[in-house]
Amino acid sequence: MRDKLSDLDLDLPILPTTAVGSYPKPDELKQARIKYLKGYLTEEDLRPLEEMATREWIRIQEEVGLDVVVDGEMYRGDMTAYFARKLDGFEMSGLVRSYGNRYYRKPIIKDEVQWIKPATVEYWRFAQNLTERPVKGIVTGPYTMMDWSFNEFYEGRKEACLALARNLRREVESLIEEGAKIIQIDEPALSARPEELSSFARRALEIMTEGLEAYFITHICYGAFKFIYPEMLDFPVDNFDLEMSNSGLNLTKLFEKYPFTKDISFGTVDVHDHKVEDEKVVKDRVKRALQVLRPDQIWIDPDCGLKTRTKKETIGKLKRIVFAAKYGRERIEDY
Repeated sequence: MRDKLSDLDLDLPILPTTAVGSYPKPDELKQARIKYLKGYLTEEDLRPLEEMATREWIRIQEEVGLDVVVDGEMYRGDMTAYFARKLDGFEMSGLVRSYGNRYYRKPIIKDEVQWIKPATVEYWRFAQNLTERPVKGIVTGPYTMMDWSFNEFYEGRKEACLALARNLRREVESLIEEGAKIIQIDEPALSARPEELSSFARRALEIMTEGLEAYFITHICYGAFKFIYPEMLDFPVDNFDLEMSNSGLNLTKLFEKYPFTKDISFGTVDVHDHKVEDEKVVKDRVKRALQVLRPDQIWIDPDCGLKTRTKKETIGKLKRIVFAAKYGRERIEDY
């Protein structure tokens, strides 16, 4: 897909480096967000803290050397609840367990979903104005929004998903109109029910992307990919951002059997491990990527968002990503 990147005037090196989306929030912002959710603060009260944290993470990403940066999602909590609060038709439930000791307020679709105004454009613009490097626009996808919400309005899952796609497309359009050239659609729930891929999940992504001039990435992490691969390669996106390291690069065995035909953001550090990988570990992961994929297909990034790690751990893992890409670039001719 490097021709498409060139058409968008995106001059990226081979094996470009990026992050998935989220970074850890400073304690002051985390405490302020708790007060906001309890009704003691407004979004306007949070904004100065969010901007300060965003500036810091843009600076860190530049210093580390990432090629494509993210705003860090300082203004978001849960990826589904954030967009549910910005769309008409949703209400919020009480706390629901996500995994481990992590909880979120599960959205409830109570009425017709309607997009009112951009939820991410102002924050994307703020981040992009801080750097010359491209900043990804990031939107939670319609399938995940549907799957991780209670539906009390639409006839079924398909109807809810497609309604969300039609409305979230307007968020994507707004990002592109503002100048975003790389759009990531987060769909971690995509492998939940393989039978729904062909029946409506693919159509939802078509609604989100068709006719739009951008390089599209879909982020799918920690799924049962053996049930949706290689069918998922038919999805209308340019790049699949996949967790690879936490599962011991098991997916590469599938790639040997059924060649991967799109670009891939290859998770090279494990975001669920506090330990920063040593250089040999990331070298071996890049070597394996180059054995089963063409160099021009590969991006290097973490398995998932880094918001659960400490700031020190996050910076250490980002440095390993940049090291891994440099190592791979020096050895491309060997593969």
